[in-house]
Amino acid sequence: MTAAELYRHGLQLLLEKDIPTWVELWDDNGVLEFPFAPEGWPVRLEGKAAVGDYMRHYPDHVDVHDFPDVKIHQSTVPETVVVEMRGVGRLVETGSPFDMTYIAVVTVKDGLITSYRDYWNPLAVSRPGADFVGAN
Repeated sequence: MTAAELYRHGLQLLLEKDIPTWVELWDDNGVLEFPFAPEGWPVRLEGKAAVGDYMRHYPDHVDVHDFPDVKIHQSTVPETVVVEMRGVGRLVETGSPFDMTYIAVVTVKDGLITSYRDYWNPLAVSRPGADFVGAN
């Protein structure tokens, strides 16, 4: 599976709320980074177990309905893609709409995610009444 195919498969798993299978897409030593994370939020998660622990309650916080406008750009390195996308749905606790724009840089080796840098917008969760999974 190419990096782009693996990424699209991962999005489908998130829509299905199949977090355990999504976590299985990760290399044991994979790293998930949030370069723009606000103070008090995770900046770097090292290893599949840490990623799984972080994502375990994702569906309890965010009910994602769709990932419209997914654009996957192949980098000059075949294992790395740059992704532009939106996630839309609702926040479970409040029922408020959820609409987040993401840019991600993802590297895959031997069919597993080894690096995922998620450039989400922390200002979107600093609005009054915002509730989001990252605040675990």
